[in-house]
Amino acid sequence: MASKKDFLDFILDQLSDLEEVTYRYMMGEYILYYRGKIIGGIYDNRFLVKPTKSALELMPDTTRELPYEGAKEMLLVDNVENSEFLCDLLKALYNDLPEPKPKKKK
Repeated sequence: MASKKDFLDFILDQLSDLEEVTYRYMMGEYILYYRGKIIGGIYDNRFLVKPTKSALELMPDTTRELPYEGAKEMLLVDNVENSEFLCDLLKALYNDLPEPKPKKKK
């Protein structure tokens, strides 16, 4: 089941206090980036994020779910109504994740 753009728009609106939140549409789903780092995405109308130490501390009771068949488990963000929490979560994820690898020049 492909994700609906309305759900993406809702999440982006919840994150509107942050700058540099972008997304890429890919095979019916949306990959979310914060300041150039992949933090998670919208899969089957679920907001899933990478399972970093900080994300687990902020969401100790969350469930792990597969974004799609064959993928690594991610954390389900079920508190999507709380804009402040979502912004804090993205900031924490950003600090936990490594810098993106530089793109190879052709």
